[in-house]
Amino acid sequence: MCQAMSVRAALAEATRQLEPVSDTPRLDAELLMAHSLGTTRDMLLLGRLDDPAPEAFASLVARRLTHEPIAYITGTRAFWTIDLAVGPGVLIPRPDSETLIETALAWFGDRAPSRILDLGTGPGTLLLAALGEWPQAQGLGVDASETALGYARRNADALGMADRAAFRLGDWTTGISGHFDLILANPPYIGTAEPLPPQVRDHEPAEALFAGADGLDDYRRIVPALPALLAPGGAALLEIGWTQAGAVSLLGQEHGLSSSVYKDMGGRPRVVRLT
Repeated sequence: MCQAMSVRAALAEATRQLEPVSDTPRLDAELLMAHSLGTTRDMLLLGRLDDPAPEAFASLVARRLTHEPIAYITGTRAFWTIDLAVGPGVLIPRPDSETLIETALAWFGDRAPSRILDLGTGPGTLLLAALGEWPQAQGLGVDASETALGYARRNADALGMADRAAFRLGDWTTGISGHFDLILANPPYIGTAEPLPPQVRDHEPAEALFAGADGLDDYRRIVPALPALLAPGGAALLEIGWTQAGAVSLLGQEHGLSSSVYKDMGGRPRVVRLT
């Protein structure tokens, strides 16, 4: 398809092919083309549309047609102010999760956390984004997946944060001691019977998605441990599914914590703050 085509024509054809499998076929095509050219999407659109399309583009489109996530194909995902390496076996960072960082910045204001804990860190998503905001802070990321921790360590190295970010294989808060000014967590919160799109269901790790019949199993494990881990004036920020604000808030209150709920850019409840 691409050998005799310009980038412009190849993008148009790929967009048409991707329409049945993606809600954003043109964006997907542009991201894959930029990756195959070794450039950014902005540079592609500004000055490369009349270049010959590279041979590699067709194989990338073919992978996307099987519902493989764009982030796995390109090996990277932008989140907040950082770019993260990602791949199979790792939960792909979502824009909605940036609400956790926004909430943290609003909570601390002119203050700055010294110690940050990220439970279920994945490729280091929340911890490294937070460390980018507070250059004097130190952080610990915990995950049950060695694959995820491998990505997290590589991302910390690439971002120049390896001296401030430690990563540990673990089961939520088990074995963690000390006090943290900021605790971040994006645990699994999808009920086991809930439907998911193929690109999520068939490719991303189930253990990072599902949490029992009501999606609350991991909150029941995390929240009881928070009072002993929070430093005075600190906050725990938990990402939630949009129907779970009441249940997670009540769980926090049952363990002596005050709760507030914050919405994402789409206006849906997304973060419970426990203090």
